Amino acid sequence: MIETHAHIYSDDYTDDRNAMLSRAWEAGIEQIWMPNCDHTTIDGMMQLAERFPGQCLPMIGLHPTYVKEDFENELAIVEAWLDKYPFIAVGEIGIDLFWDVTFREQQEKAFLYQCKLARKHDLWIDIHSRSAFWETVKLIEDFGDSKLTGIFHCFTGTLEEAQKAIELGFKLGIGGVATFKNGGLDKVLPFVDLEHLVLETDSPYLAPIPYRGKRNEVAYIDLVAQRVADLKQTTKAHIMETTTRTALRLLTKNNPHGLHENSH
Repeated sequence: MIETHAHIYSDDYTDDRNAMLSRAWEAGIEQIWMPNCDHTTIDGMMQLAERFPGQCLPMIGLHPTYVKEDFENELAIVEAWLDKYPFIAVGEIGIDLFWDVTFREQQEKAFLYQCKLARKHDLWIDIHSRSAFWETVKLIEDFGDSKLTGIFHCFTGTLEEAQKAIELGFKLGIGGVATFKNGGLDKVLPFVDLEHLVLETDSPYLAPIPYRGKRNEVAYIDLVAQRVADLKQTTKAHIMETTTRTALRLLTKNNPHGLHENSH
């Protein structure tokens, strides 16, 4: 399986990061895709990419909740890194209107600029759109490049929202919320073709049942896969195979990490 979104560089793993990663490899995870937050998370992320080449694959981007007055300086750092390292994607980027709308205008500018960087480097984008799905959709439509693609990470929306994301050419990142009793995805996933889904944990956040409220980790993606299999009335093996193939298709054809669609 491919874990398409995990913050494994987080301080939450300071005491047992190696053990956590060992559990992930034992669970059958072949790759962990790491989204960036801002300049403070780059070093830890890149150290993991260096330690586990071909397994821990980094993205670069400015997370919307890290957008402040100095966002242009942060974007300059993102741009400089894109010019010198073969990242798999620009992310995580987007709009977050859940906690604070103070920097909404700056979030929008940062998102559109990073979309431009993604197209320049022929990369996909990893979208964070908490309490801001339709606002994010409008920006993508305003950007107006049909070749822009990627993942709506931590998708928890309605069937209408799922269909809109797919119409725009994006995949849906499904994580621990799928296992929540009132998560809502039980009313959505049965009606979405499996080829549009990829799996994630968003570790260390949003642990699936029965670990809800505790620290999440990559190995728990197995529980997400089983939940999706139950909702789709198919086998976990089929979920694993299809979502892995879909994830690998997102990687650029001239992939710097030597990964191919049949590598799983």
